[in-house]
Amino acid sequence: MKILRTIKAEDMEDIATGGAILGTGGGGDPYIGKLMAQQAIRQHGPVNLIDIDELADDALVVPVAMMGAPTVMTEKLPQGDELINAFRALEQLLGRKIDAVLCGEAGGVNSTTPFVVAAMTGLPLVDGDGMGRAYPELQMVTFTMHGVSATPMVLCDDKGNSLVLNTVSNAWTERLARAATVEMGGSALLAFYSMTGAVAKKAIVRGTLTLCAQLGETLRRAKAGHVDPVNAVVDRLGARVIFHGRIKDIERRTVGGFARGTARFEGVEDWKGHSFKLDFQNEFLMAERDGEILVTTPDLITVLEAESGRPVTADALRYGLRLIALALPSNPQWQNPAGIALVGPRYFGYDVDYRNYFET
Repeated sequence: MKILRTIKAEDMEDIATGGAILGTGGGGDPYIGKLMAQQAIRQHGPVNLIDIDELADDALVVPVAMMGAPTVMTEKLPQGDELINAFRALEQLLGRKIDAVLCGEAGGVNSTTPFVVAAMTGLPLVDGDGMGRAYPELQMVTFTMHGVSATPMVLCDDKGNSLVLNTVSNAWTERLARAATVEMGGSALLAFYSMTGAVAKKAIVRGTLTLCAQLGETLRRAKAGHVDPVNAVVDRLGARVIFHGRIKDIERRTVGGFARGTARFEGVEDWKGHSFKLDFQNEFLMAERDGEILVTTPDLITVLEAESGRPVTADALRYGLRLIALALPSNPQWQNPAGIALVGPRYFGYDVDYRNYFET
């Protein structure tokens, strides 16, 4: 099996940073996920990152992730064995050995959680994920559009509880797992969406973890070379700068296992005199500038600290922060009626149709 890259503990710094950039404000605190992955790699050895085409069509591939409100995750840390417990329990349910680990979403903590399981099991980690970014609900993955069932799913919490779900649809998986996660204290760790190698080759967003590593490296090298870090990230992603300003008002609440809210900005420098608004549900979903809707989900909206280029998650937004907002196109798998129905603005209650900002 050809290995793309061997991931060591120190590599997780770049991967966590890149995951937070792609995470569109969500996916949990990347610092927590980075520490979990580094500890697992130091204890069990490095992780082998592979291309999905290296797996046989009849291989069994399983993603892992953390579920819950990011604001809860920063205060309620995992004990450390929940992920591997969920993974092993699902393997037992499926009645066969799992051949590779997959990333559920490229965001914050969930861009790093698969490294924990890959290190602890010695299994290869596939270079890809189910989103190419982060989304707040479990059914919002490319896997759903390819007919992959989220169940059987195993959820584990920090108290030692575990729960197995078998549902009639991925939307029902979200509803029941979300309710369980709330009862588990607002966050849980899970294994789900088991699929064959043949299905994974069609269903995943490829190259996500490599891109995370490259983004983190780009930002690190820009800082070391005294190059503008934001411009370096913009160039690497082919993104557009859509605003530069300070947060003047932030409203945030945790509802039903989600961190929901709105951040309002006032422009600085070239954007002085302009206003900007970000709506989020764990992730940034819609951006308005001067009262006009500019970018919506499924396209990516991310914010970076103006000076350092460090990505800022939705739960880390604070009054007075000076930030630069970027937009970049979503993976083509989302650019069809099924994708828009699953993650478009109307699903989240916004009375607006998706419009591709990058075609204007």
